[in-house]
Amino acid sequence: MIVRPPQHWFARLFVWHGSVLAKISTRLLLNFLLSVTVIFFLPWYEALGIKLTTAPFSILGVAIAIFLGFRNSTCFARFNEARQIWGQLVIHCRSLLRTARTLMPDNAQELHHLVNLEVAFCHCLRLTLRRKKLDNVLDRYLTRSEMTRVMHSNSPCNTILLIMGEWLAARRNGLSDILFQTLDQHINQLAAVLAGCERIANTPPPFAYSLMLHRTVYCFCIMLPFALVTDLHYMTPFLSVFISYTFIALDTLAEELEDPFGTEDNDLPLDALCNNIEIDLREMNNESQKPAKILPNRHYQLT
Repeated sequence: MIVRPPQHWFARLFVWHGSVLAKISTRLLLNFLLSVTVIFFLPWYEALGIKLTTAPFSILGVAIAIFLGFRNSTCFARFNEARQIWGQLVIHCRSLLRTARTLMPDNAQELHHLVNLEVAFCHCLRLTLRRKKLDNVLDRYLTRSEMTRVMHSNSPCNTILLIMGEWLAARRNGLSDILFQTLDQHINQLAAVLAGCERIANTPPPFAYSLMLHRTVYCFCIMLPFALVTDLHYMTPFLSVFISYTFIALDTLAEELEDPFGTEDNDLPLDALCNNIEIDLREMNNESQKPAKILPNRHYQLT
């Protein structure tokens, strides 16, 4: 995620980091070269009696803009839902520890174990969504036996929740039914967070719709110089690149937003969220050892 301070409108026109322009610059350059080539072959093009007007492109451009807007709205809805789910994760992690500290204020070692389990769950969820290895991170928070169970599980996050439930069940005798259900409900909410993230990660937008729109956009941008060259001549490359930038950038941005758990510029900062959760939980448990706060890099990116 890009976290930039407020900028003057003119300075923002030249921002590079965080823009999809870095991804599509090669494609825009190819469009520019194609436009120059069309200008060079214009006499031969007219000698064949081929005349392509801008009228069909006006109709097609409006249709593409509508469908691109719909696709971007759908992908942004996925991004927004993912951010809300991770916001719920922050809430339930804090609430679980706060309730446990209220009920067991003198059991520091057991509370430290609970903090490690919660932090391990957050990191495990982050790494699973990004399809990265777990053992290099989770071994800092889990015991050897717990690591063995998690690494041999089909769903590591769900296994950590099961270990949390076992941790709570071991203290069942000292709690009333209502207090036990209160703690158990927070663990159930963490399971709901896990299910919500898995639903977004494992259910992408329909591929056929994205493919159809992707093909239409690029066919439109390839044929556009042939329609503009008759009227614009030497201005064709500049206007063609500008129009192509609009459509290709929207298509590329939708590709980024449809997977909000990645590591690209416009994805959710899962590393920073997990870091904030760990800092908050260790402060709540009065622990002195806390990780350093993750800040945006020199390009204003949080991962």
